Amino acid sequence: MDEELEAIKKKKLMELRKQQEMAAMQEERQKQMEMEKAAILRQILTPEARERLTRIKMAHPDIAENVENQLIALAQTGRIDRMIDDETLKRILERAIPRKREIKIERR
Repeated sequence: MDEELEAIKKKKLMELRKQQEMAAMQEERQKQMEMEKAAILRQILTPEARERLTRIKMAHPDIAENVENQLIALAQTGRIDRMIDDETLKRILERAIPRKREIKIERR
């Protein structure tokens, strides 16, 4: 009985360690991807544009992520031939951020 209990405990402990290792590996992979992403963005964006994208990321993380991924894809395929400045990034963001419709209610 004690031997079975010990075997179960050991098995559970091994499973937990394996899960922790997998989580650590996944976290490390995620950090590596973020570092690569940041390096590519540093190469294609001016400091002002990077700052703007950082501010957008704080307010709208999903939109900023989408724009970052698009810019990286363009850079990797060689479709970006010069650094993207703040004005160009503004135009890109205008297209990426959905327009909000204003609803006006008139009382008669």
